[in-house]
Amino acid sequence: MAAVIYTLCALTALLCAVLLLRGFQKTRGRLLLWSGLCFVGLTVSNVFLVLDRIVFAGVDLSTPRLAAALVGLLLLLFGLIWEGD
Repeated sequence: MAAVIYTLCALTALLCAVLLLRGFQKTRGRLLLWSGLCFVGLTVSNVFLVLDRIVFAGVDLSTPRLAAALVGLLLLLFGLIWEGD
């Protein structure tokens, strides 16, 4: 059951990233770009979670998983600060 939930979380983050980046292509709203890039990082983090918990159960992938999430959130934070000026 956990594998299904982890996979659905990764697919949901991917869908959000695709929709946000498609919205950016149409409107050129830069906040959509930063949000889309954040969700790309969260998608990578969720894929690492699936690999960590399901595929490679004996390997600890928590560091790359958390690093990918951090990069995604830092991109969003940078975009929020930069667009606020």
